[in-house]
Amino acid sequence: MRRRALSVGTQAAVALGGVAALSWEVVWQIHAALSLGVSALGTALTLAATMAGMTIGSLAMGRALRLRESVRPLRLYGYLEGVIGLAGLLVGTGFAWIEQLDAAVYAWSPGAAPLFHVVSIALLLGPPTMAMGATVPIFELVGRQTGTSVARLYGINTAGAAIGVLLLTFVLVPELGVGTTCVVVAALNVAVLLFMHVLDRAVPVPEVEAGAVSETAAAPARTPLMRWAPWIVFGTGFATFALEVAWFRSLRAAFQSTTEVFAIILASVLIPLAVAARLVPWLRRRGVQPAAMLAVAAVLILLATPLVERMDLLGGPAPGAYTKLLTVWMGLSLAVLGPAVLFLGMPLPWFLEQAAEPSAAGRLYAINTLGAVCGSLGAAWVLLPTLGFSRSAWLLGSVLAALAVALLARRRVWAIGVVTVSALALFFAVHFTASLGRDRIVSAHDLRSYELLAFDEGPDSTVAVVESPEGVRSLMIDGFGASSELAPGSSYMDWMGRLPMLLHENPRKALVLCFGTGNTARSVLDEGVATLDVVDVNGTVFEMAPLFRTNSRVLEDPRVHPIVMDGRAWLRRTDTIYDVITLEPMPPYFAGVNALYSQDFYEIMAERLAPDGVAAQWLPIHLVPPYFSESVVAAFRAVFTDSILWLDPAAGTAILLGRKAGSEAPLGRDWPGFARDFERSLSAEAIRAGVLLDPIGMTIYAEGGAPITDDNQLLSYGMLRRELHETQFAGSRQANLDAIRLLSSIRAD
Repeated sequence: MRRRALSVGTQAAVALGGVAALSWEVVWQIHAALSLGVSALGTALTLAATMAGMTIGSLAMGRALRLRESVRPLRLYGYLEGVIGLAGLLVGTGFAWIEQLDAAVYAWSPGAAPLFHVVSIALLLGPPTMAMGATVPIFELVGRQTGTSVARLYGINTAGAAIGVLLLTFVLVPELGVGTTCVVVAALNVAVLLFMHVLDRAVPVPEVEAGAVSETAAAPARTPLMRWAPWIVFGTGFATFALEVAWFRSLRAAFQSTTEVFAIILASVLIPLAVAARLVPWLRRRGVQPAAMLAVAAVLILLATPLVERMDLLGGPAPGAYTKLLTVWMGLSLAVLGPAVLFLGMPLPWFLEQAAEPSAAGRLYAINTLGAVCGSLGAAWVLLPTLGFSRSAWLLGSVLAALAVALLARRRVWAIGVVTVSALALFFAVHFTASLGRDRIVSAHDLRSYELLAFDEGPDSTVAVVESPEGVRSLMIDGFGASSELAPGSSYMDWMGRLPMLLHENPRKALVLCFGTGNTARSVLDEGVATLDVVDVNGTVFEMAPLFRTNSRVLEDPRVHPIVMDGRAWLRRTDTIYDVITLEPMPPYFAGVNALYSQDFYEIMAERLAPDGVAAQWLPIHLVPPYFSESVVAAFRAVFTDSILWLDPAAGTAILLGRKAGSEAPLGRDWPGFARDFERSLSAEAIRAGVLLDPIGMTIYAEGGAPITDDNQLLSYGMLRRELHETQFAGSRQANLDAIRLLSSIRAD
């Protein structure tokens, strides 16, 4: 009974460690994006550093345990959790230093910046990630001491990770902000440390043999199957993470790329992995071998591919409570992806059970994480760009089937059966393919009547250009209509470029962040700027620019300098001082976009503006409920105290315009750009009339919200999408318009 209580207590602590581990990984991604910019390279570097640290930690701990005669595994596990918590608290400060050094390194040598990223992230994340990886070899000793299966410990830790990503996304960051969340997560690590000390004292014999194992226990490691173990765990790690990248891309397009969607998709992968580990002891007792697991996984991957391609048709946006919709999406993700992930996740814990000593367990886990790194990077940078999602999935499924056949070489009947079933599954997948990139794209919008003009699956995202039956062309990024030309409501893009130019007396240097279809950049040029930098994190949008006729081939103008980089990172790195900066990011509720609406970002922008420079920020009042619209204005107004709100009479969306304080006349009173005689779609009187909030009105309007910051992550983690879904778009637009026009009428009186 006492040993059972010890086992239950140990499992609870290991689960809590999993909650903290995944929470830290998400927080580190937030810090990395803010410090180094949002990009596929930055995400890849952070992931690679995390996995590399876990690999090194697992190998190092396995070797260290082999050199010791005995250890106290419960206490050692607790110490590692303490290291993770302490190091996690210091990572935020470390990323702040990296951000400052990054600008200096880029100024010295732009080509050295990627190398600096690799080295700095590796040094910063090395200690906590190595401690995370080091816990896995200890599982073997903990399991031996408490009578708990190693696979069960691994599974309960993974289940904790699933809880961690949901807890952080839906509770901790929305309620506490990033800084306080880090303190809470560190407290979880400390709680595990203290609890493990208590359990260690309760063990009659706290020390167990570490380096020495009995001849009977060591025997399985010399079996022919164990010689295949490195190849199998590497292959399953590679396939799992490669498919995760591909699946996430497709599901983001089907469900929309919000932080909440990312959390439920990630949980939908972690939950089957946890269940798989839990099932392994039961399967081992019944003689189920890894070859069968690989064969079933291969078939399920192939069968799932046509469904993943059509996920937007199975579970696209629908009216109703957002919580209910998220539940439906998670159910669909589990139903479609779960079976394949379940069997992909079985071989690693199966071999961890078979390893019989910590060094072997550490080596296997390290090989698996190495496969995961190769799989995620290979999918993003090689498989998706060259083969596309469907063919990548076919290839991965076929390779796993071939590996299963190789394991069954001495059992010809079974091998022939695997080949036959896999071939039928491949035929099914090919026959029912949705022809992504040729006939259709995955999108939350109904695009079945649209013609696909261009398609590209790159490291950052999937980009397409589609044309409606009416001839309207749209730029689709991960299935979302990022920008359109000649569409109702697209006129504001022209004014995003013209308005700040008209408010400046002599604008010579301008910057457009987020290129889209190029209409804003074209309007800036039309107003007579001498030099224009155009920055976009996705270089594919520049390649597809010629497909949009209204930009008049703006990138071919010698005054224009396109730059592929995160806009925030560019502002930190450049020493150029601009007269005009204008930006139109993706919708505020999309994952990561908080970074381009925060007060911290506006402070960076202000440093790159000339004393009389003008900033323009898109405010999509049709996409954000009143509180969030007021919060965007509050953040903008906190930095650009001399600011106004302009409403496009045709599109019905707003533009914030601001400059640093110091001018005698408030912004919007004078429009020196009218002296430059250019053709515009609105008269000078209509342009002036579009100013609905002056600086005083902006101050009053901003009082209804809370300034958006990098810490509170209000747009990414504030449940904005839920409120928007439940109030509907039309309700948000009208509520915002009513509040803005009421303030405008009061000021006019």
